[in-house]
Amino acid sequence: MPSATALIVDDEADIRELVEMTLMRMGLKTAAAATVAEARELLDAQAFDLCITDMRLPDGRGLELVRDYHDKLPIAVITAYGNAEMAVESLKAGAFDFVSKPVDLNVLRKLVDTALKLRQPAAAAVVTAAAPSRERTAASAEPVAAPVDQGGLLGNAAGVQQLRTMIDKLARNQAPVHITGESGTGKELTARLIHARSPRSSAAFVAVNCGAIPTELMESEFFGHRKGSFTGAVKDKQGLFQAAEGGTLFLDEVADLPLHMQVKLLRAVQERAVRPVGGDAELSVNVRIISATHKNLNDLVAQGAFRQDLYYRLNVIEVRTPPLRERRDDIPLLANAILVRLSPANSLDTPPKLARDAVEALVAYDFPGNVRELENTLERALALCDGEQIRAEDLQLRPCVATAAAAGTAVATPLASFGSTALDEHVEEMEKQAIREALEKTRWNKTKAAELLGMSFRSLRYRIKKLGIE
Repeated sequence: MPSATALIVDDEADIRELVEMTLMRMGLKTAAAATVAEARELLDAQAFDLCITDMRLPDGRGLELVRDYHDKLPIAVITAYGNAEMAVESLKAGAFDFVSKPVDLNVLRKLVDTALKLRQPAAAAVVTAAAPSRERTAASAEPVAAPVDQGGLLGNAAGVQQLRTMIDKLARNQAPVHITGESGTGKELTARLIHARSPRSSAAFVAVNCGAIPTELMESEFFGHRKGSFTGAVKDKQGLFQAAEGGTLFLDEVADLPLHMQVKLLRAVQERAVRPVGGDAELSVNVRIISATHKNLNDLVAQGAFRQDLYYRLNVIEVRTPPLRERRDDIPLLANAILVRLSPANSLDTPPKLARDAVEALVAYDFPGNVRELENTLERALALCDGEQIRAEDLQLRPCVATAAAAGTAVATPLASFGSTALDEHVEEMEKQAIREALEKTRWNKTKAAELLGMSFRSLRYRIKKLGIE
């Protein structure tokens, strides 16, 4: 592969020369400009593999170059130290990444390495339609191999097509992404696809369920610790940020982070450095952050339960995963793909066919648990069917109380006739029933049941204990 070429745009000669010298030592050819006008002339006259521009220039702003040329090449922005708003603005405008003054050469080198990987063709492999089914009760500090996709998300609905387009765009920059959507809509799958199509695909994808880590262990899990830093710390341990070095850290259910941990996470995201528990110095990290939650972070910010400054740093670009009820025509396609994947584990050489009444029942059902509930429903149906065909009765679909209420359907028991005590007891019994059904659907997997019910693992564990279900 021929040597890469980079354009450095900065009106300060010493910074321009420092960046040029660093890139030349990395084997790149460089050109330099001191103004927006000079940069435009060079960008229009020849092809570059990378551009690094200062934000403030004598005749304009580096954002002008970002907006006009980011579709042609990755453009990184140099921002003033501590100017988080400017960094976020540049990423939203299409900047590939940013580096703060004074320029940290290690950060700069990592940025350049990542940008140049965009010149390399992406790998391809097949991805299934459903979200990853493995259980994550807390965090895995081991790098998780991310699947790389050939056709992307299964489905032809408009929302899925828009999501595919957004994934392709996000794969080409380093902006933090926040994925919103109901439980079971494939938020983690979306994060994995962004990682898999990005220049970070050869590094680790590390996923963590923020709601499943004990509060007292959070700092150690995220940032690592040094031997002897607390009782039980018998050796050094790397944290999730270090495990995701060069790759992607996926913060699932980020809304469940306590406020004291939000402060520490904000610093790690802003400074791109972490300090292990008991450590003397900060360690620089090169990690892309993708977060997700089924909760409304805007509401949590208004309630004071989530820091506004962290929200703005994580939610640079927002992506929504559509619920299954908005893409009913995709359900037969998804169902058949899931049956193909699940059949071998159920000792079936050939996946059973869906009878017409089963297809009609699936398409008519609202699936409050979305794709994850669809998978659980089909897994149960595989165990109940004759092995050749799945009929509607094999699905055992039950009307959802929340869905019936949303549709204005009368609930069997007239709640208005209850006194306050009786009403509380009735609501408690309904809650017990909903939790039991979720646990049965997920074969008593509490993590999956919590996701199906739209609550955190800790909340479900508390409700199970309070209601005496176990």
